[in-house]
Amino acid sequence: MFPILIKIGPLTIHTYGFLIATGFLVALWLATREAKKQEVSQDKLMDLAFYCLISAIIGSRLFFVFTNLGYYRGHPADVLKIWEGGLVFYGGLIFAVPTALWFIRRAGLQLWKTFDLFAPSIAIGHAIGRLGCFCAGCCYGKPAEGLPWAVIFTDPHSLAVRGVPLHPSQIYESAAEFLNFLILIMLRKRQTFEGQLFWVYIMNYAIIRSVVEIFRGDEVRGFIVAGISISQGISFLLFASAVFMLLKLKKQKQGQQS
Repeated sequence: MFPILIKIGPLTIHTYGFLIATGFLVALWLATREAKKQEVSQDKLMDLAFYCLISAIIGSRLFFVFTNLGYYRGHPADVLKIWEGGLVFYGGLIFAVPTALWFIRRAGLQLWKTFDLFAPSIAIGHAIGRLGCFCAGCCYGKPAEGLPWAVIFTDPHSLAVRGVPLHPSQIYESAAEFLNFLILIMLRKRQTFEGQLFWVYIMNYAIIRSVVEIFRGDEVRGFIVAGISISQGISFLLFASAVFMLLKLKKQKQGQQS
C-alpha cells in the first residue's frame, strides 16, 4: 500500500525494510528481556540473534530468487534489493536453524531452553515483518471481488497486482502470527518441558502458513503439484515434525520424573 516510507532527495527508506528491522529489534528486545529473567547470557543471545539474522536473510532471499529465476536472470543486480521486498520465511528458517544449532553448541547454551526463549520473539517479529510485506505488495492475495475487506493496490512501486481487489493475505498471516505470539506467551507460564514453546510455535505456524497459502495469489512462489504450493509442502513436514518432537520431549520429561 505504501512501499516507500520516506523519500528525501536521493534518500529512500522503504517501508518493507523499516518494518523488517522493527520486527527484528522488537523480537530481540523480548528475547533478551526473557533471557535476563532466566539468567541466560544476554550477550550470547544477542550474538546468536545476529548470526541467525544474517543466515535468515541469505536463506530467505535465495529461496525468493530461486522461485523467480526467470526475472533475476535478466536483472541480476536486483538480487541484492531486499529492502524492496522479496524474502521467503521458510528459506530463512531453514538457514537460521542450522546456524543456531552451531552457535548454541559453540557457546555452551542449552539447546531447547534457548529455542524456547526465541519462539515468541520469532512470532512477533514475523507478524511485524508481514506488515512490511503488505506495504510493499509482495506475497499478495488472490482476486476477491465483492469481499468487504479486499484491498486494491494502486502505488506504481507496489509488487502486487494493481487495480484489482485482492485478499489481504499478508494481513491474514500477520494477525495469525500475533495470535501465535499471545498463545506462546500464555503457554510459557504453564510450560511443562523444554522445547515445548519452540515446537508449538512450529506447529502453529505450519497450520497458519498452510491456510494462508490458500488465499495467496502470487503464483511464482512455486507448486509441488497443482493446488499444493512448496510452502504448504514444507508446512506439512514441519507440522508432522513438531507433533513428533512434542510427544518425544514430553515422554522424555515424564521418564525423568518417574
